[in-house]
Amino acid sequence: MKNNFPIFDKVTVSLLEAMPYEYCGKDINVCIETEEFTCLCPWTGLPDFAYIVINYTPDKSVIELKSLKLYLQSYRMVGIVHESVVNNILNDLVKIVKPKEMSIDIEFKIRGGLTTTVSTQYCKK
Repeated sequence: MKNNFPIFDKVTVSLLEAMPYEYCGKDINVCIETEEFTCLCPWTGLPDFAYIVINYTPDKSVIELKSLKLYLQSYRMVGIVHESVVNNILNDLVKIVKPKEMSIDIEFKIRGGLTTTVSTQYCKK
């Protein structure tokens, strides 16, 4: 059965913006959470809903939250597997913010009786 809805293969990375971190040299933890993440199963076109937790220690910049919200919303019509979601988000955020360290945990809601949690982390060398 073919899905009649469009499934895209790219997110809009250009939406992400960084702002200067005013307390360079002072380590803090920034925790951003949302339960409003959605992407599509690349095989069925069915929605995958997820809870995302982003933790990071800024170096010289921080994530501008509205840009992050719009970036995460751009996944809504993207067909992508769970493991790729977490790695893509980490890679995109690290490129923009250049944090000292960052971790991302994504808990995909139950579908077919299964939940999936995928996690990844980055540490500046």
